[in-house]
Amino acid sequence: MEVIKTAIDGVLIIEPRVFKDERGYFFESYSQRDFDSQVAPVHFVQDNESRSTYGVVRGLHFQKAPYTQAKLVRCTQGRVLDVAVDIRKGSPTFGQHVAVELSSENKRMLFIPKGFAHGFSVLSPYAVFQYKCDEFYHPEADAGFLLTDPSLGIDWGIAAEEMILSEKDKHHPLLCEDQAI
Repeated sequence: MEVIKTAIDGVLIIEPRVFKDERGYFFESYSQRDFDSQVAPVHFVQDNESRSTYGVVRGLHFQKAPYTQAKLVRCTQGRVLDVAVDIRKGSPTFGQHVAVELSSENKRMLFIPKGFAHGFSVLSPYAVFQYKCDEFYHPEADAGFLLTDPSLGIDWGIAAEEMILSEKDKHHPLLCEDQAI
């Protein structure tokens, strides 16, 4: 696998080695040994999957301390724009984001360390999205920020009038230093 640094320290793009022939393709989607040595020693405890249609935007979600999560995300069918926003108080990149297209074609993954809010938009007719988490889901720690917060300047690749949001995601607060983790 190739590990590619992004503009924000710790957020990494992972490109697996894909072997193709007349039968199709094969790749290791995850190896604890390789991940520990090339990315970070993280112990994932929960895998999640969602299926969404074009225009769905999910996020920006995170869990409050002490249940913060690191995530390894990928799109197994379709195409998404995946976004990680630094919400760590005092971080030199606070409020900045990394946006990466993940697709079934490019097979890229994104590692998002603890201290980031996460979201994605579906750019294809539908997408299946998977993510590994290093902390279990805790409903009492569930939190988020408004994904259309103008201070973040995120281009989700979808016109505002085409966005499909959950009721919860429509009512998250704006990101500000006081609400960071």
